[in-house]
Amino acid sequence: MTVTHGQPLTTEITDILVAHCGLDADAAARAPAASLEELGMDSLALLELSAVVADRWRVQIPEQAGQLSIPAVADLVARRAQPPGHTENSIVIAAPLPLVWEMTNDVARWTDLFTEYAAVEILHRDGDTVRFRLTMHPDENGIAWSWVSERTADPAAREVRAHRVETGPFEYMRIHWRYTEEPGGVRMTWVQDFAMKPTAPVDNAGMTARINANSRVQLDVIKERVERAHAGGDDE
Repeated sequence: MTVTHGQPLTTEITDILVAHCGLDADAAARAPAASLEELGMDSLALLELSAVVADRWRVQIPEQAGQLSIPAVADLVARRAQPPGHTENSIVIAAPLPLVWEMTNDVARWTDLFTEYAAVEILHRDGDTVRFRLTMHPDENGIAWSWVSERTADPAAREVRAHRVETGPFEYMRIHWRYTEEPGGVRMTWVQDFAMKPTAPVDNAGMTARINANSRVQLDVIKERVERAHAGGDDE
């Protein structure tokens, strides 16, 4: 349960609707799953709700809020009031920069580099920009998640910027890869900035924890595979 100012956020939203929008508190209590429209909230009432929510939490609620129940509005506000997700993870790979760059930017062969991807489909190339579909191995529920991303490499700056085209549960997902030569090899850094949709199964904090945990696993795998290629352990 989301709590702010010492009380559940659902209670705060209900209080706003009663005080500012003419909601019948008893009707709302009798039908907690009813939409705001079903509770008699018209467009003017929704505008007033939007104004109060924006002032109190700095959150914009959508025009379709009338189709949401009070708990759903509270959940939406709670998610959007969170700070956006941000992660930064890096690893030093003991291999020359040209090899690290080539292997980690050969998107078509990412199934050989990452353990999480079952398939990669290149959809379009335009110079240093590539659009592609990634499909993961099925999760514990048998679901194989898939989405389209686009990335643009800048070899001179030793960086890559990418974003999800099909955002799925994300409001947005932006990824920045950096490569820095160090005495021990090449430091590859992943920075991810994102926000989850209100309907997503996890919030920004939960996805941050997931991405941090998975990034560390995948960076270790990539380090091992690139270093093995550098040592002549495979056909790269």
